[in-house]
Amino acid sequence: MPIRNRFAELAPEIAAWRRDFHRHPELNYDLPRTSGRVAELCRAFGCDEVTEGVGRSGVVAVIRGRSDSRGRVVGLRADMDALPIHEKTGRDYASGTPGVMHACGHDGHTSMLLGAAKYLAETRNFDGKVVCIFQPAEEGGGGGLAMVKDGLMERWNIAEVYGMHNMPGIPVGHFAIRPGPLMAASDQFTITVTGKGGHAAKPQDAVDATLVAAHIVVAVQSIVSRNTDPLKSAVVSVSTIASDSAAYNVLAQEVRMKGTIRALDEEVRAMAEARLRRIVGGTAAMFGAEAVLDYDRGYPVTENAPANTVLAADVARQISAHVDEDTAPLMAAEDFSYMLNARPGAYIFLGNGDSAPLHHAGYDFDDEAIPYGAGWLAAMAEARLPLNAEEFR
Repeated sequence: MPIRNRFAELAPEIAAWRRDFHRHPELNYDLPRTSGRVAELCRAFGCDEVTEGVGRSGVVAVIRGRSDSRGRVVGLRADMDALPIHEKTGRDYASGTPGVMHACGHDGHTSMLLGAAKYLAETRNFDGKVVCIFQPAEEGGGGGLAMVKDGLMERWNIAEVYGMHNMPGIPVGHFAIRPGPLMAASDQFTITVTGKGGHAAKPQDAVDATLVAAHIVVAVQSIVSRNTDPLKSAVVSVSTIASDSAAYNVLAQEVRMKGTIRALDEEVRAMAEARLRRIVGGTAAMFGAEAVLDYDRGYPVTENAPANTVLAADVARQISAHVDEDTAPLMAAEDFSYMLNARPGAYIFLGNGDSAPLHHAGYDFDDEAIPYGAGWLAAMAEARLPLNAEEFR
């Protein structure tokens, strides 16, 4: 039976898993129900090996093909965690946990990979091994890095790895991908400015921390406009500002700011951090204040290997007539980047139609996308591990 037909048959069952995960969302690494259900289903499918607790709460399921004498191994990854958002979809399967919901479609990603695992376990129309990777803590927790540090690639001898994310605004049944940088590196910073508080009517006796903070906010805009190559991309955003003063006639002694830096190039990323440090220190000194910058490097650039991107797009065309091979990169971040840094592979976007945006209280994964996503994952494994192949290319 053609792979697309099989996933059309499996779609209602996969959608039922998805809605169950949606009804019971869990955060970060704390995924006892989600990871437990994933492991239970993988064992029921007849996966040859199911390992829990990888990278704290990840699940790895191995499916052997008809032969694995050449030792070829391909990894397929899905994320499992939800977000701390109160759901407002009104669905009958809406989150039953106040303040937590699947607002990014990880319920759909997990369920599609489960569907692919079921298909691959029942058909085994490949040589080698498929490693299904169910990852925790994508939403800021670095679960991808935790699994890599826990020996994911070495323990299962993974040679290449593939992942997928749904994308609102792209029609259901459409795929989008590009070689090279697809999603940005994401860093976070906190700036604490300390001046000398005082009465607003006597500014000459104070060092106004709010004024210093305002100059820093304006100055950091020059990082993109004057320090970044116009043909490259960067984002520098100061997102929150708060002072220790709540009165209209008191000049703040301390102001704290938080923000983010995004870049599609590691050199631009390093330059932006260096410039931020100089601007913060220099601006504070100019006004006689002090400033402390706490800089946290987050997820690296998600970069698709060119050859693997071609392979991923070729497989997508087996599933759909609509494949954009030169989609614009996004300044959002994704911790699948750690897996792509460890092994060659590719990440692809799957259309979610005209839905609410990701990380929105009204977002929901479109179940009509299930046959396309699950089909691509399974077809990716079969294409990279063909029967009777002489070598692994």
